[in-house]
Amino acid sequence: MSEWKEYKLGEIINLKRGYDLPNAERKQGSIPIISSSGITDYHNAAMKKAPGVITGRYGTIGQVFFTKEDYWPLNTTLYVQDFRGNDPSFIYYLLTNFDFGKYSDKSAVPGINRNDVHEEIVIVPEVKEQIKIASILSSLDDKIGLLHLQNKTLEQLAETLFRQWFVEEAEGDTIKLGAAIKTTSGGTPSRAKMEYYTNGTIKWVKSKELQGSFILSTEEMVTDEAVKNSSAKLVPANTTLIAMYGATVGEFGILAEPATCNQAVCALIPNEHYPYTFLFIFTKLNKTNLINMSGGSAQQNISQELIRELEFPTAKKRIKEYHAEVEPMFKKIKSNIIQIRTLTQLRDNLLPKLMSGEVRVKMN
Repeated sequence: MSEWKEYKLGEIINLKRGYDLPNAERKQGSIPIISSSGITDYHNAAMKKAPGVITGRYGTIGQVFFTKEDYWPLNTTLYVQDFRGNDPSFIYYLLTNFDFGKYSDKSAVPGINRNDVHEEIVIVPEVKEQIKIASILSSLDDKIGLLHLQNKTLEQLAETLFRQWFVEEAEGDTIKLGAAIKTTSGGTPSRAKMEYYTNGTIKWVKSKELQGSFILSTEEMVTDEAVKNSSAKLVPANTTLIAMYGATVGEFGILAEPATCNQAVCALIPNEHYPYTFLFIFTKLNKTNLINMSGGSAQQNISQELIRELEFPTAKKRIKEYHAEVEPMFKKIKSNIIQIRTLTQLRDNLLPKLMSGEVRVKMN
């Protein structure tokens, strides 16, 4: 097997600052404009040819993006101007595993200088091995991407059917949501008793963890005693959660298994007549409405009482038919999310080992 050699980063690639593109000069097109946070818009002209590897220079430093399309890197980024014969996909993974944070100037808006970054010592293999390493990692990323795409398609199908049956062809009267299902909010176990948060087995959801999908894990877990001695309540799997306070107001998610939540979250508990599939899509389609309902001087907020006032369909037979139609889609979405998590963990574990040479690939 070939030996890995040590270089300064600036010896194997050349990073360059991106380009200004004032709003007045932007013209709608299909060329992605990439900032330090990824694709932010599209333009009708490209500044650089594909492939491209781009990282944040200011603000969101260390975020790395790869594009197979021609692109426009904004001036908040550094892009690879010259790969110097190295494999672009390998360079992408190399920079993904790179510690940009140590080059941050720690200012109010953190930034990095490409000349400093160029001095970083890296070890890299010959191009043939680079390509092999990149193919292993990209195959995992491709699978993850396909699963995300499949989930997006399945959710769009469920949403389209909901709109058709309960908006365009709506029939029957409506009632208040609070008259149709049980709702509740959570609580925060005392932080003075850290034993409540040590070796916990019950997921405790905070509003920032609501990201429009199934919730498989949480930042913190609490104990049975924490639930018994606080206003936190255990709610069943497939409960839809809605954020009520602050910057996350209107965000939503659905529990993959029984869990509890804090007081900034409202839980919509499904029942025989109003199943979780219906409640989840209903919540998704009412997100804008929920945000518009928010008010308050210090921070935007809604209340459980306001959520309970939402108008709700009463077409129980139609809802039952809807659930039978889309539940297989939801089960597939959940299965895909579990698989995405497994593949992501595998990729994240492999990445540093492959990029350091700790794990070597078999060369033909």
